Amino acid sequence: MKIILAPKLRFKGFEGNWKTKCVIDLASKLNVGFVGTCEPFYTSSEEGVLLVRTGNLKGVKILLDEEKYVTKEFHSKNKKSQIFPGDLLLARHGGNGEICMVPKGFPDANSLNIVILRTNSELQSDFFQLAYSSFSVQKQISSVTAGSTQGVINTKEIAKLEVVYPCLPEQNKIASFISVVDEKIHQLNRKKELLESYKKGVMQQLFSGKLRFKDENGKAFPKWEEKLLGDIAEKISTKNRSNKANFVLTNSATQGIVSQDEYFDREIANQNNLEGYYIVSVNDFVYNPRISVNAPVGPIKRNKLKEGVMSPLYLIFKFYENNLEYFEFLFETKLWHTYLESVSNIGARHDRMNIANSDFFKMPIPLPCSEERNKITNFLTELTKKITVTKNELDQTQTFKKGLLQQMFV
Repeated sequence: MKIILAPKLRFKGFEGNWKTKCVIDLASKLNVGFVGTCEPFYTSSEEGVLLVRTGNLKGVKILLDEEKYVTKEFHSKNKKSQIFPGDLLLARHGGNGEICMVPKGFPDANSLNIVILRTNSELQSDFFQLAYSSFSVQKQISSVTAGSTQGVINTKEIAKLEVVYPCLPEQNKIASFISVVDEKIHQLNRKKELLESYKKGVMQQLFSGKLRFKDENGKAFPKWEEKLLGDIAEKISTKNRSNKANFVLTNSATQGIVSQDEYFDREIANQNNLEGYYIVSVNDFVYNPRISVNAPVGPIKRNKLKEGVMSPLYLIFKFYENNLEYFEFLFETKLWHTYLESVSNIGARHDRMNIANSDFFKMPIPLPCSEERNKITNFLTELTKKITVTKNELDQTQTFKKGLLQQMFV
C-alpha cells in the first residue's frame, strides 16, 4: 500500500508527496549556546549587547522584559551563542513544543542556556516553526519526554525529530497564510490586554472617588458615605444538615465561584460527609483566605452559579443592599487589600490570611448614592462585555489556527 505524505488542505497548484528528513539534515546550525552564568559580564544597555535568556522565550515570541546586557567582549568571544534574525530558539531544559523565531530587525544579541537552530536552504525557518508545533512533531516530542516531569528534550533528541515538508514555494504559501492568522491573534490579544489594563486602572479611580460621574443634569452627585461591611451585610453560617445539598463549590481567584470537581478535575470533598459545610445561595459572596499571585489577600467572589455547599474554611456573607454588581466590581480592585493586611494575624500561615470575623466585618466600604452606583456599574458592565467579546474572538481565532495546523501539515 502506497503511503501518501500530503496534508488534507493544500493551496491550488501544489500536489504530490512531501519529503521527510530529520532536523539534523535540515539544519545549518544546531547547538546550545553559552551555558552557565553571565553575571560577571553584565553591563549597561548603552555599552553592551542584548542577552536573550530562557525567560524571554514566551509562546512563539521573544519578549524583552527585564532586559539584560553583556559586554561586547563577551559577545565577540562567544560566537557560538550569538543569535540572528531567522534563528529558531528553544529553552535548553524544556521541550514543551514552543519555539521562538528571532524576527527581522532584531538587534545584535547573545544567548544564555538556549538551543539555537538555524535551518538550511531546503527549509524556511518560519515554516519549520509551524511544523514544530504540528501534531506529528509534537507526538514525537511527547514520546521522548514521556516520564519527564519538566518535558526535557535535549539537542540530540531534537536532531532526530522527523519533519515532513513540501517544496519552498508551498512552504512560503503556508507560512504567509498562517502569519496573517498570527497577526490577527496578536492584535486581539493586545486589544484584550489594553482593555483589561484600562478596566483595572479605571476601577481604582472610580472606587477611590478620584473619578466621579455626574447626574443627568450635569450636577455632581452627593458626597460618598463610608460604611462598615457588617452594617450592610451579614455572615452566613447555615450548616448543611442531613446532607441536604451535595453540590460542592470552590472560590477561584481567576474563575470565581465554580464547581469543585470541575475545577480540580476530581472530587475533593467527601460526598457522604458534608454536614459541616455551609450552604451557599446564589448571590452570596465568599471570601477565600488562601493567598496567591492573583489574590494577594485572598479573593472575594459572588456566587452566580447555583446553590451549593462550601468548606467552613471560607467566609460567606450576603448584602442587604441592592446592585450587587457594584460590590462585585469593588472586590475586583485592590482598595480593600490594605485593610485586610492591617488586621491579619502576623502569626498566620504563609499561604493563608488569618483574620477574625469581627475584624473582617469592620472592613470599610465606600458607598455612593444609588444613582451613582448604577452609573459605575453600568459603565463597568459594558467594559466587561467588550473584554468578553474580544476574548471570545481571540479563542475562536486560536482554535481556527489549531484546525489549520492539523489540516495543512502532515
